[in-house]
Amino acid sequence: MTVTFAAVVLGTPDPPALADFYRALLGWTEVDREPHWVRLRAPEAERPGLSFQYEPDHVPPVWPQKADAQQMQAHLDLLVDDLDAETARAVALGATVEEEQPQEDVRVLRDPHGHLFCLFLPGA
Repeated sequence: MTVTFAAVVLGTPDPPALADFYRALLGWTEVDREPHWVRLRAPEAERPGLSFQYEPDHVPPVWPQKADAQQMQAHLDLLVDDLDAETARAVALGATVEEEQPQEDVRVLRDPHGHLFCLFLPGA
C-alpha cells in the first residue's frame, strides 16, 4: 500500500472567498470549485494542495493559546524572501497581523476567516 500526502484542508463558512485569498497570496492554480469545496495547487506541482471545505460553524482559534478557548489545531508556515513586503501584501489581500509575535523573523497573521498562518524567512 502506498500513502501520499495530498492536501491540507481548511474549514470555512465561505470556501470560494477563502480560496481566492490563498490563490492570490500563493499564486497557486484553482483546480476544482464547487459551492462547498475549492481546491488549489502550486502551478508546478500536482501535490500537495490546499483545499477549503464548507463549515458553517467554524470558530477561529485564539492566539496565543489560553485555556477554555478554541485551540489552534494546525497552521500554515509560508516561506518568504522579504518579510515586510510579504506581510504588507498579505494585509492588502485581507489578512491581519497578530499582536503577539514569537520572534523577529516570523510574522503570525490571520487569513480573512481567522485561520492562523506564519510568514517566515529562510533559516527561521
